[in-house]
Amino acid sequence: MFRLRTIILFTKLLLLVLLIAATAGIVLLLESKEVIYTYSLEPSTTSTVEPFPVSVNTVTQEILDNPAVETFYMDTLAQSNRSQDRWWNQVAAVFSSQTWWQNLASPVSRIVVVWPGQRKEEVANEVGDILRWNSSQRDEFQELITSEAPALEEGKFFPGQYVTHRYATPADVAELLLSEFDAQIQDRYTEDVSRHVQLEDALIIASLLEREASDFTNMREVSGVIWNRLFIDMPLQLDATLQYVRGSDPAEPKWWPAVRPQDKFLDSPYNTYAETGLPPQPIANPTPEAVLAALNPVNTDCYYYFHGPDRQYYCSVTYEEHVEKLRAVYGQGR
Repeated sequence: MFRLRTIILFTKLLLLVLLIAATAGIVLLLESKEVIYTYSLEPSTTSTVEPFPVSVNTVTQEILDNPAVETFYMDTLAQSNRSQDRWWNQVAAVFSSQTWWQNLASPVSRIVVVWPGQRKEEVANEVGDILRWNSSQRDEFQELITSEAPALEEGKFFPGQYVTHRYATPADVAELLLSEFDAQIQDRYTEDVSRHVQLEDALIIASLLEREASDFTNMREVSGVIWNRLFIDMPLQLDATLQYVRGSDPAEPKWWPAVRPQDKFLDSPYNTYAETGLPPQPIANPTPEAVLAALNPVNTDCYYYFHGPDRQYYCSVTYEEHVEKLRAVYGQGR
């Protein structure tokens, strides 16, 4: 009898714990949507927009030390409510494709998520799945964004969380993304900034940084290596561009497949192992942080870099030093 009572008591306690956990989960899910709804109603910019600072001089081929970069980042970008690493955005990442989550609190609204470093097809597929678009609507959505000035195939599907109607059209969502791109990027890209680095070039480098680097500091470090190579017409040799080429093949099942040794010989203007200079266009959609890092690289002597197993950053001045570090970290390198 005592054993039976113990089992019954334990079962009741277990059910109570599960009930509390389920209730807390539902509250968290509801709160995540409420926060995103709230921030979607806030203006993206104030009446005065501060231009991007620029530390790179493409004429003299110099990288200058500019303390305004960190100030701009902390005051303008780091505190942004649209920062992708906040907890409610992580919830949206997991559940945005689930109709039951979308229907919580508001069955007539939908939250669509565009993540940094995605290519346009990824964005169109994920948004299209949430809004139940057909293939023609997904193509229309891409065309509406890529055809707007500056006319680029990638780079303008601005990352963020957007609240729209469940029956939103491609034009409705395109307007949301383009409006954010204008407010967060174009309005900060003044004529003075353009005189240093053209917007298209900044978006290309920023897209590379989104795929190659980790945080803002690392973006600036990798940006320094990219600019150093550009200054001496050295191939960039970035694996992300090879992934972009392969991901553009309809027969490839992944958007960003693992790089193979033979990929370095792919016939494409985006192959930065075979071609010098920047790729023709961006390979993904960058954040303002990546654009800021593209315009403000770290002043470094490094021409080579790689990331370790835990994303540690290693850079080297010479190829020999680069290989030595690769062997020390991975046990091989050439």
